[in-house]
Amino acid sequence: MKEEQLSLAAQSCAGCGVKLQTENAELPGFVPEQAVVREPAICQRCFRIRNYNEASSVTVDQNEFLKLLSSVATTDSLVVHIVDLYDFEGSLISGLQRFVGNNPVLLVVNKVDLLPKSMNLNRLRNWVQQQAKSEGLRTLDIVLCSAKRNIGFEHVIEALDRHRKGRDVYVVGATNVGKSTLINRLIKDYSDLERELTTSRYPGTTLDAVHIPLDDDKFIIDTPGIVYPTRMTEIVPRGFLQSLLPDKPIKPLVYQLNDQQTLFIGSLVRFDFVEGERQSFTLYISNALNVHRTKMERADALYEDHQGELLGGPSREELAEMPAWTRHSLRVPRGAKKDVFISGLGWIQVNGEAGALLDLYAPKGIKVLLRDSLI
Repeated sequence: MKEEQLSLAAQSCAGCGVKLQTENAELPGFVPEQAVVREPAICQRCFRIRNYNEASSVTVDQNEFLKLLSSVATTDSLVVHIVDLYDFEGSLISGLQRFVGNNPVLLVVNKVDLLPKSMNLNRLRNWVQQQAKSEGLRTLDIVLCSAKRNIGFEHVIEALDRHRKGRDVYVVGATNVGKSTLINRLIKDYSDLERELTTSRYPGTTLDAVHIPLDDDKFIIDTPGIVYPTRMTEIVPRGFLQSLLPDKPIKPLVYQLNDQQTLFIGSLVRFDFVEGERQSFTLYISNALNVHRTKMERADALYEDHQGELLGGPSREELAEMPAWTRHSLRVPRGAKKDVFISGLGWIQVNGEAGALLDLYAPKGIKVLLRDSLI
């Protein structure tokens, strides 16, 4: 096996060109040890695409991703940026515009199925457009969909047909936004993949950017998912991740609070209503998370005694491995409709118009901001 590992160190995947390795299935280039001797040697990801039309999500850190992205500006391509509506500000690639140059950007907003069915889609599209503009992103078009539930996917195909104009398509997105699900749908509905793979070597480039052939000799280029450590989904224990990621429509939780009251969301976040008139707050979070209300004067002791237990997960031991809390002080102006957004967790809608002073405690580094209300 040592000789095989030595020879493997010099091998690259015949499918995507990435360096092969047998150590970590979560990293690019993984190949099971028993498959090392196959000719040609391909990584597990390319094997799945070849045999099952399945694009598994491989991730890279931000610096590696930006190296890959910097080459897009020199091409003539359509860039498809997939974002998670549930974690919009957390999954939007900041500074994307300067990397893609003059190439047009199609913004595909996934997971619309998680919002209440009564949500007005035109209002939602306008909200997305305003938020993207405020982040400096110029969009050619915006498409709302749910790749998992097959909602609005025909509009994604229509937008590609309308805007591609014979160009390659680069698909970019953060982790856990549903990129691999959408890529798999594109493989099935938009690519002549099966015919190509039975007759030729699967094309690709380094850094695990996988080229999916189209019938006009162009490609859909699936780039790795970018990791943003500012999202709660990236720092919680892997076993707790599914509790953060809702897989069905969210049931909003409404709390009437007086000032000097506190809400704990699991043992992950503390929300203090410091000052203001009695008003309601609506939580848009995974329904698998516990919410506990108490008075601010008792909050410190409650957390010390019951974190990871009464308050909900993660466990006390797992919390000790996560960054310590930092406080975010937020003032909601009178008459404003605002959300307190916590990246990777969801948001809290401030329903009153009398204004409020709020403190939110979250693990250090997690993106927390005040934004215009989504709903």
